[in-house]
Formats: sequence, C-alpha cells, structure tokens
Amino acid sequence: MSIPETMQAAYIGRTGTADQIRIGPLPVPRPGATDVLVRMQATAVNHVDLFVRSGAFPTHTPFPFVIGRDLVGTVVESGMGATGFCPGDRVWCNSLGHAGRQGACAEFAVVAAERLYHLPDGVEAENAAAVLHAAGTAHIGLVRETGLRAGQTALIEGAAGGVGSAAVQMATVMGARVIATAAPEDADWCRACGAAAVFDYHAENRYEQVRQATPAGIDLWWDQSGRHHFAQCLSLLAHGATIVVTAGLRGTAPPLPVGALYTRDVTLRGFAISNAAANDLAAAAATINTMLARGQLRGRIGAIHNLTETAAAHRLLESGARRGRIVIVP
Repeated sequence: MSIPETMQAAYIGRTGTADQIRIGPLPVPRPGATDVLVRMQATAVNHVDLFVRSGAFPTHTPFPFVIGRDLVGTVVESGMGATGFCPGDRVWCNSLGHAGRQGACAEFAVVAAERLYHLPDGVEAENAAAVLHAAGTAHIGLVRETGLRAGQTALIEGAAGGVGSAAVQMATVMGARVIATAAPEDADWCRACGAAAVFDYHAENRYEQVRQATPAGIDLWWDQSGRHHFAQCLSLLAHGATIVVTAGLRGTAPPLPVGALYTRDVTLRGFAISNAAANDLAAAAATINTMLARGQLRGRIGAIHNLTETAAAHRLLESGARRGRIVIVP
C-alpha cells in the first residue's frame, strides 16, 4: 500500500484532563532501521493511559504526544534491521505511549521490532486489544515476581477487571487454584475465567469466607482493587507467601502491619509493566500468544469507540460506569 504523508491521531499537547486530547492530522511516522510501521486496527484504553495523559505517572512525552498503550494492526513497512516482519503480517504490541514512545491511538504507529509480536491466526483485532496490556501485567506478576506454581493458591481481588481477570485465567492455566473477590454481578465472569470460588467484595465477612475456603493459606495475594487490606489479609497468607502490588496510584495509604509480614516470611513485590524490559515483555508475549491461539485468554469488551471519540473513551473509563474493556478502532 502507498503510505500517506499524514494520519489522523489522538494526541495531547500537554498533560491534563481528557479535554487535552486532540484529534487531528499528524505526520505519518517513519520507521528507523530496527523499527516497524504498523497500520492500527484496534487499541484499548488502560488506566495507565489515564495516568500518562494526566501526568499522574510522569514519563517522557514529547509533544505532540500520541496516547495509547496497546496496538493491534498490520505491518506496512519494516526497517532494514527489523527482520521477521513483512508487509501484511498481523502483529501486536503492548508497550507504546510511554518513555518517549509515541502511542497507538493513530492510524499508523512505529514500533521497535523487539517490542512487536505476531498475532496468532484467527484472533480478532478487537478481542486481542482487550487483553494485551492486562495479560502482560498478569504474566510478569505471576511468573517473574511470584513464580506461581501448579497446586498453589492465589487470592485475586478486583478479579473482574482487566488485569484481575487476565491473572485469574493465566493462573488457572498454570495449574493454580484461584479464589476471587468481585462484585456479585461479576461473579459469573470470574468463574468463567477459572476462579474456583468468588466472594462478594462488599461482604464484611469476605476474608473469613476466604479463610474457610483456603485452610492451608494463600500463596499469592494480588489486590487489583487498590484497597490493600493488609491488616485483614496477612493472617490468611501461608508461610513464605508473596503479595503483589500494582494498583493504588491514586488510592489511599493503607497501614502495613510489618510484624505480621516478616514473621511469616512474606515477600511484598511491587512493579509496573511500564518499566518492564524487552525480554520480560517477550516472555509474556509467548504465553499470551499460546493462550490466545488456544482460546484460553479473553476479555470483556464493554464499549467500542472510533478514534475520533478517544476523549469520550477516557472519560468513560475514568467514570467507572462501564464494565469491560474500552476498545478504540480507526
């Protein structure tokens, strides 16, 4: 295909509210020697996109800065050193829109070849976009940070969200037993993802219910809700358990009972996928592609917006009014 000189893009000229998002023409980026130019078919709105856009998560954003983390599309052109990618290949990336890398909310995006992966045959672009960032986060948390093993038990709170449900699906495939907390209306979704038991996160006795369901203790506790009730949950953990923290950037500061932490040999691990190295992302991509190809990884799509509606999509995610992932198409 011929490559136009300009493209439509959703971009910001400075950080701030969703009102800062502009839709308009920008030059089509040109790939460097180890880059690939991709025509976007679908992207998604993640909470980290809100943080970058607002400035809550400081990172290099050379203005005008195209927003958006996830990209699913087709290869248009490759640099001389970007081997393995040919025009027409269906591909994906989940690490744009951060650290100076222009984002995915545009008709075209340039991706470093080491951050680009082939999309398995038969996987629809919108369905892939709905899980890529969340599944990458889940893999790093479960594999790199935790080393979760078959037969262990994981407590995933906020299990109906993007990362939560991806973690439930991935942990189940890994052979772990998953206990979830979520809103009652999300219980069926969590069970469909593989949760062995789902408890209402509103219930005052939910942690007692977890205790009764896991008499040997929890090996992994991952609270995607950002509430982190350390005082109530530490007594549920097995000796040598791991706590993973990846939420709460805009939340409260819960107290941490240090005595109950170290006397159980509990490890507290925090990470952001934005800081992940290319090899971590590639390891996650291999698992994601295997699960996508086998139909073991899926997300809930709550809404699909056109590129021109990107600001509305950001506002919708901020409002919390929509269940499921918000996908953007050209």
